[in-house]
Amino acid sequence: MDVLVLIGRILFAALFLGSAFGHLKQTKTMADYAASRGAPSSVPVIRGGGLLLLIGGLSVLLGIWADLGALLLAVFLIPTALLMHAFWKESDAQARQLEMVQFLKDMALAGASLMLLALISHAGGDLGLTITGPAFDIG
Repeated sequence: MDVLVLIGRILFAALFLGSAFGHLKQTKTMADYAASRGAPSSVPVIRGGGLLLLIGGLSVLLGIWADLGALLLAVFLIPTALLMHAFWKESDAQARQLEMVQFLKDMALAGASLMLLALISHAGGDLGLTITGPAFDIG
């Protein structure tokens, strides 16, 4: 089971690490896009999101308090889905469909993050192939 969880962590974290680098290297572009979607568009907000993605992604990937990292990813994903992909505000059918797909993707990833939080917290020190045990103990 440890190897399967490790492979899952690697595949899961890859998406967030790539996105983190986009947020941190293209902050102005991301801020402009956020503004176009009606979301908070300040550079600090975008950088903060990038840091959540980076810290959460690295935590999950490396197994350093991976449960906390999963929680950080959920903290990023849920507001992002609500603010950036508000499909219910779209009048154009194609734009509505595109935003609904992005909204559902973010919410599904948030759900997976919360499941990962529960799995790692519950497994405690029994989950191998991690650098540290979990930050939380939900036994």
